[in-house]
Amino acid sequence: MSATFQDWMKTIQAGMETDMDGYLPAAGTEPAKLHDAMRYALLGGGKRVRPLLVYAAGELSGADSAVLSRAAAAVEMIHAYSLVHDDMPCMDDDELRRGKPTVHVAYDEATALLVGDALQAQAFLVLADASLPSARQVQMLRLLAHAAGSAGMCGGQAIDLDSVGISLSLEQLERMHQLKTGALLRASVVLGALAGKDLSIEEMTALNVYARAIGLAFQVVDDVLDATADSATLGKTAGKDAADNKPTYVSILGLEPSRALAEKLRQEAHAALAPFGDKALRLRELADLIVQRKA
Repeated sequence: MSATFQDWMKTIQAGMETDMDGYLPAAGTEPAKLHDAMRYALLGGGKRVRPLLVYAAGELSGADSAVLSRAAAAVEMIHAYSLVHDDMPCMDDDELRRGKPTVHVAYDEATALLVGDALQAQAFLVLADASLPSARQVQMLRLLAHAAGSAGMCGGQAIDLDSVGISLSLEQLERMHQLKTGALLRASVVLGALAGKDLSIEEMTALNVYARAIGLAFQVVDDVLDATADSATLGKTAGKDAADNKPTYVSILGLEPSRALAEKLRQEAHAALAPFGDKALRLRELADLIVQRKA
């Protein structure tokens, strides 16, 4: 593994931009406005943490790069659709995402709704076209559907919306974020592992422990950044959680204990990868990135 972590990330990110461009309907294809808005929502920005996790886990199972590309694009399309819908006035009502106007601002609310719907459908189409044994393909499609639905991301968002102005326990907050944020991050790791040769039960268990830790850490750090960083740094509206009276790790634990929790989760993620030795270097580096990021 000769490439530096930064070079590896840039290679994956650039490759995903090219691949996802090809997985979307071409610009100008009718209905042109919808397809333009889909491209606006998905391309040209973002950390691509989920695709990076797919590729890093794929290194452990010796997965083919073409299969990883489709799995990574599918999970990123689900993520992008969720952001489009989350930003709409009926949910978080935000006007800034990745440093540019949100989709409903740049286009209109009806188009934003359709963009989310279409990206979700496109995600499953892209993954369904991956060159995989049929049983493994169905397993991966089911995993992504479960992570995106009411038992995963959508369920977590529903709990989030119902929790505005309500005091949650730490356990309730953790449950909400294991669904809202953690489910899709876990799916990214497991999809990458499933894209190649079979791993042992012990290895899959280790990956699930790792994924649970980074899924929570990602949200803890998000809450810390929302309370401490500015909008220009974040690329989205800062301080919105407090303004909207949402329960967060910072509001429940405080700022420094939240930072300490993120670090504890980072160490748990590292420890979970012990069975893989040096082969899991990229996953360890991604855990560090998730916890130590500034935006």
